[in-house]
Amino acid sequence: MPKMKTKSSCKKRFKVTASGRVVAAQAGKRHGMIKRTNKFLRNARGTTILSKADEGIIKPMMPYSR
Repeated sequence: MPKMKTKSSCKKRFKVTASGRVVAAQAGKRHGMIKRTNKFLRNARGTTILSKADEGIIKPMMPYSR
């Protein structure tokens, strides 16, 4: 049987942790920073763990993740 393909957009944007959760960059920081509050910008640093519902969408696109 042929190998399954990993979705290129997912391999660039997401990473799977050792416990199987999906990690992604925080949303909402590409442009328009002037209208965002300082608290929002502080809290949107780094990465975040996706919700279970979003994980269910991403994981089938990454068949060879842990």
